[in-house]
Amino acid sequence: MKLPIIHGYIDRRILVNFTANPEDVRKIIPAPFRPKIYKDKAIVGICLIRLKHVKPKGFPDFMGIASENGAHRIAVEWDEDGETKGGVYIPRRDTSLGLNALAGGRIFPGKHHKARFNVLEGEGKYHVDFTSSDNTSISIDAKESSIFKQDSIFNTLENASAFFEKGEKGYSPNGNKYEGLKLQTYTWKVSPLEVSAVQSSFFENETIFPKGSVHFDNALLMKGIEHEWHSMANKRSI
Repeated sequence: MKLPIIHGYIDRRILVNFTANPEDVRKIIPAPFRPKIYKDKAIVGICLIRLKHVKPKGFPDFMGIASENGAHRIAVEWDEDGETKGGVYIPRRDTSLGLNALAGGRIFPGKHHKARFNVLEGEGKYHVDFTSSDNTSISIDAKESSIFKQDSIFNTLENASAFFEKGEKGYSPNGNKYEGLKLQTYTWKVSPLEVSAVQSSFFENETIFPKGSVHFDNALLMKGIEHEWHSMANKRSI
């Protein structure tokens, strides 16, 4: 079943980005994917996104749904038709909406875990945390800033923006296949976030990532972005 084009609005999107040891990342991503290396590091992270008015393209906004969502992401590359392609591998997705958890991996791409989100926003400050049905958890406290994190591996906001803009193609595991979904934003604009606290049980799991192998790098904010989701052909395990 091919998913119709889905249209909606990104009300708020926080990209929490980490550097990781490439060898550790290679162990947890399947072929045909491999880590996308930036200055000798793999780039991993969390997307915390609030969607509004999400519905098939052409339907009126009042028929759309809203949800808070979290996706653990790994920047990857793969070979396709003789070319190197790029995007993100998403080992897990979490959502506040029961419909997403029910339909994910069945009607639309990617299995979703039902999670309880706690969100506080105001005066340029953001707190987002969630705990999922299997006790995976994340938490971040941040505030808007005009200054990009000076010790980031990307050096400048422009470099970080260009890197993550290329991650519009995402693949999620479902059985022996990887289901693809492409995010098409009508505009692309990110701004820096100054992070005071961040926690991820996934990236802090020392059975997956040895202690000290993952380091917080930067966080970015997007607001009020009209967008579409396009389904892509599945990839198979190799």
